[in-house]
Amino acid sequence: MADPIHQFEIVNIAPLVKLGATEIQLTNSAVFMMASVAVTAFLMVGTTAGRQLVPGRLQSMAEVTYEFVADMIRSTAGEEGMRFFPLVFSLFTFILFANIIGIIPYTFTVTSHIVVTATLALLVFFTVIGYGLYAHGLKFFSLFVPHGIPGYILPFVVLIEIVSFLSRPISHSVRLFANMLAGHITLKVFAGFVAGLGGALGAIGWIGGILPLTMVTALTALELLVAFLQAYVFTLLTCIYLSDALHPGH
Repeated sequence: MADPIHQFEIVNIAPLVKLGATEIQLTNSAVFMMASVAVTAFLMVGTTAGRQLVPGRLQSMAEVTYEFVADMIRSTAGEEGMRFFPLVFSLFTFILFANIIGIIPYTFTVTSHIVVTATLALLVFFTVIGYGLYAHGLKFFSLFVPHGIPGYILPFVVLIEIVSFLSRPISHSVRLFANMLAGHITLKVFAGFVAGLGGALGAIGWIGGILPLTMVTALTALELLVAFLQAYVFTLLTCIYLSDALHPGH
């Protein structure tokens, strides 16, 4: 049975730059990140360059994606949140296509690595802090002081709010990473059962492999749903956090 963890190994493909003793390599992770960006660019630029009054399928997909993200921002952060639309839309489409590409056999799922998801989460985290201080100055810290809290427990509530705020990048990144990692390991394990039974028991094994093969098919469909849901959840949380930067006193 194939090692279910082997699919997450980062492999060097070609050297790019050497800085002293450090050599920067083109890896499979970088290749599939660029593939996700390319698919997003094709969807939004390629399908709308010759846009028509009556859109075709691809143009409709691009327009629906745009409206979906825009409605998400407006419903969570208000109309002011649309200033962050490029960031939120880029995060949603990058994560979505990275997740979907990773389901294709012999590809690589970049969102199954905590370094990738943590980088995206920290980007959101520092954007919230940076814009909050830029727009509101020290009033941004009113985010940690909820209204109507009695004075004798206020220090404890403020401490809890600060810890909760600082833990956002952890929960934000681990949720996406853990779901993609667990899903792909499960797929690999059941696929290994199919190959293992067939190789060990011949025709009888292949008959016995029908059940795990059915599970692989069902799990693949579930992974497609999870790919969208995880992109949606990550983006929705991003909008909620950005709303705190826009309205820290609410």
